[in-house]
Amino acid sequence: MTVPQVLSELGGVSRRTFYRWRELGQAPNAIKLPNGELRVWRSDFTAWLNGLGKAA
Repeated sequence: MTVPQVLSELGGVSRRTFYRWRELGQAPNAIKLPNGELRVWRSDFTAWLNGLGKAA
């Protein structure tokens, strides 16, 4: 998934918030492509969301 796709799935979270979560180690795992773009595997995103629900 691209960053805009992740943000859309999260209901419109801002790009800045997503990158702040990355800085704090609270975002889903992402890989950085050679062109600098980030990608998140759908399975990692789903696991991350499920983990948030359990933590609450």
